[in-house]
Amino acid sequence: MYLEIVTPEAVVFGAEVEAVKVPGVDGEFQMLNNHAPIVSLLIEGEVKINLAAGAAADMKKLSDAFRKEGNNVLYYNVKGGVLEMKDNKAIILAD
Repeated sequence: MYLEIVTPEAVVFGAEVEAVKVPGVDGEFQMLNNHAPIVSLLIEGEVKINLAAGAAADMKKLSDAFRKEGNNVLYYNVKGGVLEMKDNKAIILAD
């Protein structure tokens, strides 16, 4: 699936991922490929991103706002926001 993280300042992330875990208002949840369409509010917490194979090479340009764990896992802190998942594309509008 394709994940895009957008802040009021810029698009801070866009890449193919295997999975993404977000802090929803009713608790954390994870989405994989072909997840059912969903719209959810997000609370303060970390977004965990499992990169797709081959996407790790492009991650050298990421800002310092991302925390890396190994070669294929990234974390990004959000203060809140909205997530929309539809047609294998997830968009996070982050505060």
